[in-house]
Amino acid sequence: MGNRQSKLSPAELAQLQRDTKFDKRELQQWYKGFLKDCPSGRLSKTDFQKIYRQFFPQGDANDFAGFVFQVFDKDKSDEIDFREFICALSVTSRGTMEDKLDWAFQLYDLNGDGKIEAQEMLQIVTAIYKMVGSIVKLPEDEDTPEKRVKKIFAMMDKDMNGTLDIEEFKEGSKRDETIVSALSLYDGLV
Repeated sequence: MGNRQSKLSPAELAQLQRDTKFDKRELQQWYKGFLKDCPSGRLSKTDFQKIYRQFFPQGDANDFAGFVFQVFDKDKSDEIDFREFICALSVTSRGTMEDKLDWAFQLYDLNGDGKIEAQEMLQIVTAIYKMVGSIVKLPEDEDTPEKRVKKIFAMMDKDMNGTLDIEEFKEGSKRDETIVSALSLYDGLV
């Protein structure tokens, strides 16, 4: 998919309807828009970062956009095709809380080993703090990425082994209003 055909084939459309929470008309509209923005049918990391910068002009979104790009880029081709884009958009905008937590776990598990280490979380949280800049006023116990990660691990790392498995992450995330609201940010927008 993404080889510059102007319309999705009936087979591609049917498969995407099964794999996403979008209907036929929505998929066709998204595809048309995707090709308009990405005439090659592929979105590079640099272009993805440019898009993120438009949404966060007050901060530096490059690092965070790079991490999100890695999760979107399922085949690790260093480009996002329409299928990868629409499947990720479906999860982040219309997925269940469980779907979103699975997706978020992939974001934080930078090395893909099935657990989140404090250093991995620190990289993501640092990128988020850089992206939002000074527009978000944080409580004193979360006013640095290090403090936020320490607080998250204190709350989530139940077996105190220095890593979060997917169950610890999901359970802890559901108890953290900040995480729940961030995961619900795109609900109903798309």
